[in-house]
Amino acid sequence: MDENHLAINAIRKKLLGKKLTYKEIYAIMDEISKEKLGDVLTTYFAASGYSKGFSNEELYYLTKAMVETGDKLEFKGIVADKHSIGGVPGTRTTPIVVSIVAAAGFKIPKSSSRAITSPDGTADDMEVLAPVSLSKEQIYKVVEKTNACIVWGGSFHLAPADDILIQVERPLSFESYDKILISIMAKKIAFGSNHIIIDLPYGKTTKVHSLKDAEALKNKFEFLAKRFKVKIKVIIYKTAEPAGRGIGPVLEIRDSLRVLERTDDRPLDLEVRSMHLATELLELCLSDDKIKLEYVRKNFKSIYAWALHILEEKIALEKFKEIIKAQGGNPKVESNSLPLGKFVHQEKATKNGIVNELNIRNLTAIARILGTPLAKSSGIYMDKKLGESVRLGDTIFTLFSEKLYNLKEGKQALANFPIINFE
Repeated sequence: MDENHLAINAIRKKLLGKKLTYKEIYAIMDEISKEKLGDVLTTYFAASGYSKGFSNEELYYLTKAMVETGDKLEFKGIVADKHSIGGVPGTRTTPIVVSIVAAAGFKIPKSSSRAITSPDGTADDMEVLAPVSLSKEQIYKVVEKTNACIVWGGSFHLAPADDILIQVERPLSFESYDKILISIMAKKIAFGSNHIIIDLPYGKTTKVHSLKDAEALKNKFEFLAKRFKVKIKVIIYKTAEPAGRGIGPVLEIRDSLRVLERTDDRPLDLEVRSMHLATELLELCLSDDKIKLEYVRKNFKSIYAWALHILEEKIALEKFKEIIKAQGGNPKVESNSLPLGKFVHQEKATKNGIVNELNIRNLTAIARILGTPLAKSSGIYMDKKLGESVRLGDTIFTLFSEKLYNLKEGKQALANFPIINFE
């Protein structure tokens, strides 16, 4: 039986709820990566995984096949990485974490995604500052110069089946938990990462709704890490709102820059979350670097203090500017120089109160109506967040759009997709 027929029969088998062998899964991934199955059969396969799910062994086979049917990067020694499962807009920790870890002397080549269900992905945001579609050779050069990169994972033949599956999922705006897991781990393994932190938020209006689901996903990440012989730590956060205040590519990268620049108006929640992730990742790396660990113990009270020193002394900022320059961007960029959409609406409070709820799902919907992620300077700025006081006439959030039409649509949609509640 040729590979195409094997793949089709395997999809039929999975639709019936049966388990697949590695040979069958490899055939599916190979046919998808070569674009030989077409959108209909690829969608059937994506749907079968969403409805029937995969066993742990199938998850390993899928991840392995996704890696094996594409290119791979190879780096020597400790290779760090941090990845969020997404679903929480306005929490752009990656530029901060990558800059701290790279400044600490560890390699951290970061493959990032574009938006699937969110207003923007890390790659969409980094693209505000520098090109993210780099070739394999360019990535090696950037990492050699700076210890790091922040690039789009689909910029070359890296786990290509994943990017095609993403395209068929995008119209329905969903990803199954298993698909999230496979997508992340395939990219990490293909990028040569061996010390990985996973940021796993859960909450009522996020991708993962319950602690039980988050813990089940954590167990699957740990299972795959063990099979691929890499170190991983999954950090579960209960999340009710964005860590930053900006939603949309320019607004989110502006928040990250403000943390690195140490400005007075930087989003402190984003700084706290980024510092936690950076500290955990450095601890994971230092467990295999005794010389550097001894240096940290001798010169700093803790790994956290070391990370904070790198951030507060703007060593991380300088590292981020190095990365921007190496990727072909302008290293002189500043947070206050980034342009925002020229069409603006300030939503005013009609009463006094305290913010007690923020709907992440609706926030995402409105941001996309405003034009994100393609319209880089469109988005939402949260003037008020949970627990903050609101007085009559205060601005509670601000909408930005590059086009007047999108702004009008966004304002009208607020009636059906309320973002914020205060009592």
